[in-house]
Amino acid sequence: MIELLRSNDPVLISFVEALLRDAGLSFFVADENMSIIEGSLGILPRRVMIADDEADSARELLRDAGIAGEMKDG
Repeated sequence: MIELLRSNDPVLISFVEALLRDAGLSFFVADENMSIIEGSLGILPRRVMIADDEADSARELLRDAGIAGEMKDG
């Protein structure tokens, strides 16, 4: 698994999850439960992780959705 993007924006994370899920790509969101430690302030970013062999497809999907600027370089 590799990091596709990292964000504090729950709306962006939700949007990316929906895009990836609808495309049938294997992913998970890391650090979702860190809000317990941080006190639900939204300080710690969540990471969207994608399967190595699906990274190119996921990047293309995010580019097509107009959010390529949110992706981690790589």
